Amino acid sequence: MTTTPRSLGRAAVLLPLSLARGGAALTGRRPRPARALLHSAVGLPLGALALVAVGVELLAVLRGFLYGIVDSGPYDHAWGGPSRAGAWLVHAALSAPLAAAALGLLWLVAELDTRLGSHLLRGERPRAWVWPTALIACAGGALFVAAWIHQL
Repeated sequence: MTTTPRSLGRAAVLLPLSLARGGAALTGRRPRPARALLHSAVGLPLGALALVAVGVELLAVLRGFLYGIVDSGPYDHAWGGPSRAGAWLVHAALSAPLAAAALGLLWLVAELDTRLGSHLLRGERPRAWVWPTALIACAGGALFVAAWIHQL
């Protein structure tokens, strides 16, 4: 199963999409409303995980690749300082792997949503790795957000 840029975009908006799926299932606008509602419920934590990835991606761009524009200095205590160019270069270099990891997480969410959704809607069982991967990924995302909030 290949993940396209379109499916990455769908994963980025999975939380509101899942809410819309649930609303459509509750109003009877979807076939097999019970399965569609279950698909919506599974999409909610995956959508929250996708929001974490989108947030990391935004931070990587704004505070990494655009560091010299969004932070006017002084750069005396910044990573790579005391010059603006050095601080910008270090922040951009550190943001590149974070941006790649966030795209990887979006890819994982897209794959899990596709695999879980197609199986849930057809009433089939997904492969053995899909549910544990989804649970571990969502738990890891929750721990990441908790640690992020704690460090503020």
